[in-house]
Amino acid sequence: MYSDKKKKYFGPALVLTALALFFCGTIFWGASVTAQKIKQLPPPPPVPRYKPKPTPTPEPPEYEVIRVSSNLVVMPVSVTDANGQPVLGLKSADFRIEEDGRPQEIAQLGDPEQVPLDIALLIDVSSSVSERFAFEEQAATRFLKQVLRPTDRATVFAIDKTPRLEQERATADVATARLLAIKAATGPSPTAFYDTVSEAARYLAKNTPEQHRRVIVVISDGEDNFSNSVRDSAVAAYNATKGETDLTPAARARIRAASEAALLKGHRKAQTEVQQQVQTANAVFYAINPSGQALKLNVISTRAQEAMQKLAAATGGTAFVPERIENLEAVFGRIASELRAQYLLQYYSDDKSGRASFRRIVVTTPARSQLRLRAREGYYPKAN
Repeated sequence: MYSDKKKKYFGPALVLTALALFFCGTIFWGASVTAQKIKQLPPPPPVPRYKPKPTPTPEPPEYEVIRVSSNLVVMPVSVTDANGQPVLGLKSADFRIEEDGRPQEIAQLGDPEQVPLDIALLIDVSSSVSERFAFEEQAATRFLKQVLRPTDRATVFAIDKTPRLEQERATADVATARLLAIKAATGPSPTAFYDTVSEAARYLAKNTPEQHRRVIVVISDGEDNFSNSVRDSAVAAYNATKGETDLTPAARARIRAASEAALLKGHRKAQTEVQQQVQTANAVFYAINPSGQALKLNVISTRAQEAMQKLAAATGGTAFVPERIENLEAVFGRIASELRAQYLLQYYSDDKSGRASFRRIVVTTPARSQLRLRAREGYYPKAN
């Protein structure tokens, strides 16, 4: 009986188990067949890649070349009162500028306390000044230290047989140290005064910003016997008379007059050239002649001083002749006062003619006519 019961209860279970195994086997067999079919399928074709066409480089645009010629004029102007004291705080409206008689509009006014200063100091080392040389060096050193600020610069030249750059543009301490190391000539030596001033003007024009105030200060008697123009005229005078055989007093006087005329012509040519160089550099020229009253003792010294006075007047500076060497400090003080009151006026000239000739400038303070103005006579326009 028990056996029959087991058959009764386990029979259906066995059937269900068999069916389950059948279905599972069918599923696994189907999956295996499907996997085999998938493995046998060929790989999918690669996705096509499209290579973009390069963007063509555009042709560079054609620009019209426009040449701009600057007609900016930079004008240093010193303003002092009747006592020679600097006058500060002036505005553009206080000034009036005329170029060749035409009023000009001031574009910018540089205040003396803000515009940097570049000074070229030229000291004569020839034998004619050797006795006073040490005192001149000391006074010039104190002047540079007094007037130069941290933003200012000084350049030192020696006036010798050829222009000699002793110290390139440097601070007051560096420039004065070099200045004190210069030695004067111990014996007769030629002097190229005009060439050295011209070289200093060219140096300032090339190595200093145009918006700086440029100043040349010379300590010299101004006598020149070795600049190019002077030397050439002396050689020409000698060649013109070396074949003379007539030794009568009249002939000698004629030869002497011809030589002096040739030398004078050479000096005037050199003076014209140096004035143009200083004006082209927009520099102001100051001269200190340590000869004192002794310069009146001969014609050469007097002519040299007159040439320095003319150059100073043309460029807005002054030529000083202290009576005694001890007055040198006071003279440097006067120059320092003027530099502390030196404004930098800038305007754009309305002269579009393109002419390269000299243009005359007049600067005034119409509302304050009692003030004393010192400015250069004019300028040479830059070549376009």
